[in-house]
Amino acid sequence: MDGILVVDKDKGWTSHDVCALIRSRFKLAKVGHGGTLDPLATGVLIILLGRATKLFESVAATNKQYLGTMRLGIKTDSHDWDGKVLGEADWKGVTAEQVESVFQTFRGEITQKPPMISALKHKGVRLYKLARQGKTVERIERPITVYQLEVKATRFPEVDFFAHVSKGTYLRTLVHDIGEALGCFATLAALRRVRSGDFSIEESVTIPELKQMDIRELGRHVRMKSFAFAS
Repeated sequence: MDGILVVDKDKGWTSHDVCALIRSRFKLAKVGHGGTLDPLATGVLIILLGRATKLFESVAATNKQYLGTMRLGIKTDSHDWDGKVLGEADWKGVTAEQVESVFQTFRGEITQKPPMISALKHKGVRLYKLARQGKTVERIERPITVYQLEVKATRFPEVDFFAHVSKGTYLRTLVHDIGEALGCFATLAALRRVRSGDFSIEESVTIPELKQMDIRELGRHVRMKSFAFAS
């Protein structure tokens, strides 16, 4: 089976977990994903089947859209709710107007320093492995583009937002940096990817649905016609 499957990943699942489920349940030899989605996050995970695994670079390079929630007043090592708390600060003086003002400064072309707890490599070793050893290494800031960053609701100490960003953007680090700019810390409490390139949450299948369907049903959800696979 060759093609692309859009999965609505559950919270707590890794991208590898989803690939392993599909590989095992449907007895498929070649299953990969088109860009990692953190365990905390839910939503669009692109699964590449068969010859479509060769499309990783092009699929991973697409822009992404998210709905998220940031929690003010807390700083974690991973920049999200799953991480170790490194500090707390008073957020009660922050206003909705201040949040909107800071959001404006993070729109457009900016730079971002990748977090230590990430899959990027330093001298061949994943950064998260170094972080587990208590090590911190210098990371070079990388250019990213934030096409849209909008406040959806303020429920202090939480702020709901929408973000449309370029490839390679760490939403949890974006939230961390916003917290630093606000002067009160912030960590990512929830995240849902609603679009990855041309693929949206509306065309996805859920984990429970995958566990119930057979190979024929799976095939009906796989997109193939619009892609050309190298021999």
